[in-house]
Amino acid sequence: MKALFDRISYRTSAMVTKKYSTSFSLGILFLDRTLHQHIYAIYGFVRFADEIVDTFHDYDKKALLEDFKIQCHKAIDQGISLNPILNSFQHTVNQFNIDRELIDTFLKSMEMDLDLSKVQSEEEYEEYILGSAEVVGLMCLKVFCYGDQEQYDRLRWNAMKLGSAFQKINFLRDLNADYQQLGRVYFPGVNMQVFDDQVKREIEEDIEKDFKAGYEGIIALPKQARFGVYVAYMYYYRLFLKIKATPSSTILNQRVRIPNHNKYRLLVSSYLKHSFNIL
Repeated sequence: MKALFDRISYRTSAMVTKKYSTSFSLGILFLDRTLHQHIYAIYGFVRFADEIVDTFHDYDKKALLEDFKIQCHKAIDQGISLNPILNSFQHTVNQFNIDRELIDTFLKSMEMDLDLSKVQSEEEYEEYILGSAEVVGLMCLKVFCYGDQEQYDRLRWNAMKLGSAFQKINFLRDLNADYQQLGRVYFPGVNMQVFDDQVKREIEEDIEKDFKAGYEGIIALPKQARFGVYVAYMYYYRLFLKIKATPSSTILNQRVRIPNHNKYRLLVSSYLKHSFNIL
């Protein structure tokens, strides 16, 4: 039965999400149950593409990514894939009419990662942020809005800004791994040899603006999605505050983390704010 295979595929995407991201899994847990499998499917797809370019160094990453792209489009066209991650993703894409352009824009950013040693211009930086983060937020927003195109159009910009904030925080958090191990520099015009507190503050000011726009979108989300997205927002904002309080020299040499017990504390405080309608 195809329905059984679809259920197994969605469970595979859920397992991938839970293994790779504690914080994202927590956010999904507090979405309405009808949304869970679809957001797991989106995360699983994004995670596998990202693994190709970030992890599989002993293999032909370009060929793997190209095959993944071909199989993705074939799955969407045919309504099935023997790859459980792509099968669950195609099911969600087709059910919620997620734009192919969003998917292709994301995959293009993954292609940029294959050769990216330094973002040369503001335009390239914005293109990468759009593909690696903003369009992922838009895929999720399609699901959150249950096909309500008017609501999607109204919240589109806010969802993009929230995705942008999350990605830029990831860049700061992972400066050591990206620069020292992979030779990547995502921030345009930044000389990593002279990365200091002033440069870091300028990046943080930009992130703060994105956070503000993202929060305005969260409080306007459908009730079924609002709390789960708010949990993810609170985690990233707390991580942002910790990064702000950390010297640039430390950021360059180690990864800033939020311990799991603090994540659960954040969850409780977020739940109280949500319950008393004081988001």
